[in-house]
Amino acid sequence: GFRTCILTNNWLDDSSGRFLTAALLARLRSHFDLVLESCRIGMAKPDPGIYSYALEALQAQPHEV
Repeated sequence: GFRTCILTNNWLDDSSGRFLTAALLARLRSHFDLVLESCRIGMAKPDPGIYSYALEALQAQPHEV
């Protein structure tokens, strides 16, 4: 009954090593219900809005996490 989430602080990677980052995130996605990347949602930790976004995406309340 638990939903799991990874909340990253990262950026869009256009370097030659981006394939390694993409492979890692793809592997993580198979183990978690949700992977939220700061570069894709436009907020970064410690902005409180990113945590509100994660709670909404998980359909959870603060006291549940």
